[in-house]
This record gives sequence, structure tokens and C-alpha cells, in this order.
Amino acid sequence: MAEEVDYEALPSDASLGVNMLAGALAGITEHAVMFPIDSIKTRMQVFATSPAAVYTGIGNAFTRISSTEGMRALWRGVSSVALGAGPAHAVHFGTYEAMKELAGGNAAGNQWLATSLAGASATIASDALMNPFDVIKQRMQVHQSEFRSVFTALQVVYRKEGLAAFYVSYPTTLMMSVPFTAVQFTVYEHIKKFLNPSCSYSPVTHMIAGGVAGGVAAGVTTPLDVAKTLLQTRGSSHDPEIRRVGGMLDAFRIIWRRDGIRGFGRGMSPRVLTHMPSNALCWLSYEFFKVAIRDQ
Repeated sequence: MAEEVDYEALPSDASLGVNMLAGALAGITEHAVMFPIDSIKTRMQVFATSPAAVYTGIGNAFTRISSTEGMRALWRGVSSVALGAGPAHAVHFGTYEAMKELAGGNAAGNQWLATSLAGASATIASDALMNPFDVIKQRMQVHQSEFRSVFTALQVVYRKEGLAAFYVSYPTTLMMSVPFTAVQFTVYEHIKKFLNPSCSYSPVTHMIAGGVAGGVAAGVTTPLDVAKTLLQTRGSSHDPEIRRVGGMLDAFRIIWRRDGIRGFGRGMSPRVLTHMPSNALCWLSYEFFKVAIRDQ
């Protein structure tokens, strides 16, 4: 009988290339599977000018979009994610593992600080790469989007709004993603160690820890995600005030004035629903691919 692999006990000093390739494969898998729910989240966060684009919940949005626009509408923009998620997640996980090792996170004692620092550093690097792709994705997800091709969207947005359109939301994205990732990685590492102190082979542990970590981080950072969506879709809006929004504080003022405190929770349920299984899948895929690639 073959000796069982001690999954968690495999060497922690995997090459940067292994971590980056595993992260790329995990990122593409994660985003592709949960993309329809992410599309619904985007539409629920946008301040729609048409009653046809106002949804009361996930089920209502799914039914109306699929019946009036077809199921393909829920996947519009997925190619942008596929193009950006692989490189961005490669950078993300590569930076995470390198910084965790550098900060001593693989040694006993200071894992909390090291994993938080590593997670935040990974996000700063990966979001710089992913932000333009995220802008295009959301422009393609909105109700009655004019775009059906990623490259057409890139050309039109750049021609009409310039390079700034791809990065106007970057500060807000960082304001959201740094705490999101720090919370996600910290919760993940603690739950993983709590559920699996023996470090035996346990993919179920990665799924549970990843899912809980993703749900907690998504809920906490939803207000910033609402502001990010408003900034990223401003060029597609028919509302003059939204088209003029210049940054995170402007977005917050519009959200507060139009919807009060409730506005900062727009799309929270599909956001949490997206991140729980997608993070579970992402961590499961990441840990699996890391071991599979290393063993080749």
C-alpha cells in the first residue's frame, strides 16, 4: 500500500514558480465557477436608471436576467477575468508565500503578523495588475452593456476616458482589498490550524477554512466594494452625477445621500455567496496545485 502523503507537512519552501503557477490556476478556477453570482452582485450595486435593472434579491435577479437576456448575459465579461485572474493570482500567491517566508510566517511565534503583512503585500501587487481587467469586467456585466468583447471594451474606454478610467478605483480597491486579504489569510491560517492541528492530508479543512475566511472578509468590506463598483462603472452610467464622480469620498457621498446606511450593504448577499464557495475552491485548488506541481 502506498504511503499516504502528509499534505500539510510538505516543505514550505516551494519555489516561487510553483506558488505562482498554483495561484494562477486557482484564481482562474475560482472566478470562472462563481462568475454568474458576481454578475448579479455588480448589477445590484449599480444605481440603475431603468426599472428593468432594479432587483430585489439574488433569485429575482437570476430569473429576470436569464428570462429577458438569456443565460449568456450572466457570463458576459468572464473572458476579462480569465485574462487577468491568472497573472494577478500568480503575483498574489507568489508575493504572499515570499513575504510570509521573509517575515518569518513559516516559523513558530509570529504567524498572525507575518500572514497579515504577506496578505496585504500580495494584494497591493496583484490589484495593480487586475484593476483594468476588473473595470472591463464590470462594464460588460451591467444592464444593457454596449460591450461584447474585452478588447473592444478596452479600446472604447481608453479612447473615451483615458488611462485614468482603469485606475480611478485603484485606491478604493486597495482600501477594500488590503483588509479583505489580511482578514482572509489570517482567518484561513487560524481555522486551518484549529481544524487540522496534526497537519495531515485534509482538503476538507482547506475548503471549510477558505469558505469561512472568504465570507467574513467579503461581509466586512462590502461598503468599499459598493463604492468601487460605482467608480468602475461610472463611464457606463446615464446619470450625470455618477459620471462625474471623482473618487472614493465622492462615491460614499452619493451612496449615503441616495440610499442611506442601507446603500453600503448593496449586493452583500451575492458578494458573500460568491466569496464563500469561490474562496473555498480557490484555497482547495491552490493547495492541490501547489502539491501536484511540486511533485512532478
